[in-house]
Amino acid sequence: MAKKIKETKEDLKGMKEVELLKKLGDLEESMRVLRFKAQGSKSKNVKEYGMLKKQIARVLTEMNKFKKNLVKNSK
Repeated sequence: MAKKIKETKEDLKGMKEVELLKKLGDLEESMRVLRFKAQGSKSKNVKEYGMLKKQIARVLTEMNKFKKNLVKNSK
């Protein structure tokens, strides 16, 4: 499982801003679906919500790095 997270980090570094936005939308949709599923019954994978939050944070971090580089290069 830790290997999968490591691969995700490496994959994010090579993505462009448009791809990061799409990935962020997909992750937020997955989190929304998981939240509504949790209202009706118990989830079998209790760590899934935390993992999604971490992945969203990683995507947002990469987007912020991308934006900082754009500002830095434009000066």
